[in-house]
Amino acid sequence: MLDDAGVDESGLSAAEAAERRDEYGPNEIARGEGRSPVDIFLTQFDSWLIWVLLAAAVLSVWAGHTVDAVLIAVIVVANGVFGFVQDYRAEQSLESLRELTAPTAVVRRDGESAEVEATELVPGDVVELSDGDVVPADGRVVEATGLEVDEAALTGESLPVSKSAEPVEADAPLAERSSMVYKSTAVTRGKAAVVVTATGEDTEVGAIARQLADTEETETPLQAELDDLGRTLGLGVVALAALVVPLLWVRGVEPLQTALTAISLAVAAVPEGLPAVVTLTLALGVRRMADENALVRRLPAVEALGAVDVVCTDKTGTLTEGRMAVSRLWVDDAVVGFDEVTDAASGADGDRPAANGGATGEGESATAADRVDLLLRAGVLCNDATAEEGDPTERALVAAAEDRGLDVAALREAHPRTDEIPFSSERKWMGTVHGDRAYVKGAPEVVVEKCSRVLTDDGPVELDEAGAQRVRERTRGFADDALRVLAVAYTEDGRGFEGGGDGDLDGGDDLDDLVFVGLVGMIDPPRTEVADAIERTRRAGIDVKMITGDNVRTAAAIGAELGLGGDVVDGREIEGLSDAELRERVVEVDVFARASPEHKVRVLRALQDEDRTVAMTGDGVNDAPALKNADVGVAMGVRGTDVAKQASDVVLLDDNYATIARAVERGRAIFDNVWKFVAYLLSANVAEVAIVFLASLGGYLVLPAVQLLWINLLTDGLPALALGADPESGDVMERPPREPDQGIVDRPMLGVVGGTGAVTTVVMLGLLALLLDGAGAVDAYVTTMIFTAFVVLEFGKLFVVRWLRETPTLSNRWLFAAVAGSLALQLAVLYTPLREYFDTVALGVGDWGIVAGVLAVTLPAYLLVAVGVRRLRESGAAAGANPETASSEG
Repeated sequence: MLDDAGVDESGLSAAEAAERRDEYGPNEIARGEGRSPVDIFLTQFDSWLIWVLLAAAVLSVWAGHTVDAVLIAVIVVANGVFGFVQDYRAEQSLESLRELTAPTAVVRRDGESAEVEATELVPGDVVELSDGDVVPADGRVVEATGLEVDEAALTGESLPVSKSAEPVEADAPLAERSSMVYKSTAVTRGKAAVVVTATGEDTEVGAIARQLADTEETETPLQAELDDLGRTLGLGVVALAALVVPLLWVRGVEPLQTALTAISLAVAAVPEGLPAVVTLTLALGVRRMADENALVRRLPAVEALGAVDVVCTDKTGTLTEGRMAVSRLWVDDAVVGFDEVTDAASGADGDRPAANGGATGEGESATAADRVDLLLRAGVLCNDATAEEGDPTERALVAAAEDRGLDVAALREAHPRTDEIPFSSERKWMGTVHGDRAYVKGAPEVVVEKCSRVLTDDGPVELDEAGAQRVRERTRGFADDALRVLAVAYTEDGRGFEGGGDGDLDGGDDLDDLVFVGLVGMIDPPRTEVADAIERTRRAGIDVKMITGDNVRTAAAIGAELGLGGDVVDGREIEGLSDAELRERVVEVDVFARASPEHKVRVLRALQDEDRTVAMTGDGVNDAPALKNADVGVAMGVRGTDVAKQASDVVLLDDNYATIARAVERGRAIFDNVWKFVAYLLSANVAEVAIVFLASLGGYLVLPAVQLLWINLLTDGLPALALGADPESGDVMERPPREPDQGIVDRPMLGVVGGTGAVTTVVMLGLLALLLDGAGAVDAYVTTMIFTAFVVLEFGKLFVVRWLRETPTLSNRWLFAAVAGSLALQLAVLYTPLREYFDTVALGVGDWGIVAGVLAVTLPAYLLVAVGVRRLRESGAAAGANPETASSEG
């Protein structure tokens, strides 16, 4: 490898390094070009709704109605500020990738080791690595002593990976390239010399950075639907104006009255508060989700979670606890589950090792409990970790001993280490000497070959070939269950160590004549609550896919334990499938192993090509492209990298899959609330447009623009916002997800909008006819009555719309407070000097009696519409229910 790089063990010369730096450039990730704050702010006004309102404001100024123009401008600016605040937190994924880079590196230049800026590295440099270093560039290992590297952030491998200079196959998956190290990974043990093969954007991390830079921001379903709604409403206003203005001119209506009517139609048609109320409702959902350990970075993701029908989840730390734990032990043909080990903790004698360090002497008998104790004692003495720090497998041994009731600190103090043979990837075992006793732990296939005896009930006896074969078979059995297996042995009087127990371990590689104690099987255990959470999401019609960088055996075992059975597809198979073939496989398969960043993105896109709405979880740098491409990217907050968090929409503060299930429930509830106030707002706007339009044909302007704006402010404001605090209905997680082509404006909503809008229009025009019969003309009194009656009807309709989504009537105290506050504001424009700006008059007791009569007539009609719409919704839900979901529930 050194020859291929044009360098020897002494490294490059300073001159050669300078030439290569000119050729390859600095060892850093290029910065992305972010949007400026001004650009972000201006994009908030790129909407049909905003354009229509701005046109109405201009017409208001021309018509001399400055108050109307100011109100419109305030609403437009307020909505723009809301959007800007949310969008200003621009994506920092590429910047986070840069910050992962090691600041300095130790490199051999001109035959000497020197510390240089990591950005100065070039291909061909020989870099020296040691415990705790961040790898500064991709490189080929040329020298290694016990080197282990944590590559979880890049490959998803849950444990540190042993590295050596031994070559591997050129097409080996990234996670199996044991002779390579990669930029931004971390050395957890040992030391090495590597020759740099790639720097900057040519590294594996650089490739991920390019994927992130090429990823376009996607809209959530709600964003797309609201954009379509705005476009439709905008075109509708233009069409209405094109129809009404000529009609009024033909009727001889003066230009000013015509302009005011056109302004009123524009204001009536546009739900000005819709963007703000959506934003505030989603923000309220964000706050609630934060209390439930889900931090939302992009507001629309709250609703998008509720539309998800597939969750692609990482394994380590999300479905599992993210730590190694002892699962099973094997001593003399007896398998002991760790629950049995800890249940027997009260019988563990903490003083037992005092005499001989826990080793059973020649001729002594050993009970099963003795052997378990010895196994765990040896595991913590031949060990460099504590329960909190160190290699994950060694920490698991310490935790197991403590769970057994052993005092690890006292044990180590009573039996100090006098010598050791450190672990190395070549040797595959570790040995420590404690006075005249020595312990060994390591790979079973290596340790068993060094054992001449095995510890039994009758003490150490000869380990024949049949006994050694039983050890190998049990090792395979543990491995088939995805357990990481260690063998433990000991020697007496230094037997087998050159020097006869004098602490000289120089001959350790020739170690033999050990006494075999047993096997320890460890695994990253599934979280206890995850299986129920997966079942719950499945009942809600959501498929669960596990995509992990771990090997097939581990992925299959964990998947089976969590109910994700069936075939397992690995990275090599994914690479061999065409896009069409992969689309077929992703529907059938729940578990994907040895997945690289490219594999995750391919699986994600295959699901999206099948019209699935996908939530993707992840924690590593390797997960960032998939997180950013997903409909909802969910990063881990505890073990997640900054890159993953910045690329995500939601961050789980507890790294727990069960939190995703709760977030989905919250998202569905929020969508219900959004549906309610969109239906509520649009029904009001439809009635406003119909009343203004039909009355204008008779030559009457019954609701001036300023009154329409006030109606929209009252109904679009506090009451609509209070709907966002409605609790979820009881069946929210028993329904199938929405179909991808089912918009928020669905048939039930059209029924509500059309039905209640028609009722309101008929009642209001009837009231107008009644009032005109007495007054003869539309004056301030008539418009005030229509204005006030409309507001009161809207507050009554609010509770009917809630009933449609099965929301308990008295479940939201904020809603009652909002209605009361809005009524107080309405009274203010009737009975205070504010009425001068709204062209209103004070109403008497008799007038309020008329308003109450109108409400009494209208509410039963609203309820009839609601009953019909609810039946329509229930029949539609039954027809569209997922058959698989229905069968699983039955």
